[in-house]
Amino acid sequence: MTEGFDGRKRETLRRFAAVGAAAPFVGTASASDGDANETREAIRGYVPTTPGAHFSKLRDDLRLGTGEAQHHLRKLEAAGTIESVKDADYRRFFPAGRFDETDKRALGYLRRETPRGMVLALLRDPDATGADLASALDVSRPTISAAAADLETAGLLDRTDGYALTEPERLLTLVVRYADSFDAEAVALADDAASLVAYDP
Repeated sequence: MTEGFDGRKRETLRRFAAVGAAAPFVGTASASDGDANETREAIRGYVPTTPGAHFSKLRDDLRLGTGEAQHHLRKLEAAGTIESVKDADYRRFFPAGRFDETDKRALGYLRRETPRGMVLALLRDPDATGADLASALDVSRPTISAAAADLETAGLLDRTDGYALTEPERLLTLVVRYADSFDAEAVALADDAASLVAYDP
């Protein structure tokens, strides 16, 4: 590991560790743990600000090694600070006790590019058709159909008559609350819609 990369890693860890140290969660590592404590605090700060992130994203965003990330995640899960759920090929992480199962499913899909794009487009235009969505996301119609089927299976989309989000208020709230952890489109929607949110999970 180069000195420059190591410096960036420590800066990233310190930033999230500051969030983690202020977070109202139990299971903090002992101050005598040194680097382990800083890494664990960084994960404790990262997970609540990026709920539903999968293992590889968490590892890469925090600039951790695979074994290092696995070790600290196991410790935090054992302490009851975070929890994880299996989502297809991914394991997604959440602060313990914060989200119900529907929130977790919704956040998992909001972390996927095409489903997230569809949700954002349908929040902006509930009458958007499959062709509209394919054009807006610059993907094929079969890609939209496959993502729509997944969203329907998850209980987030109704395809009885076009495409209709089943819980738009919940999805809008999650987008607004965690927009910075998604993408620029989510941030733009959040900027437009923040004043409309009423749902509070």
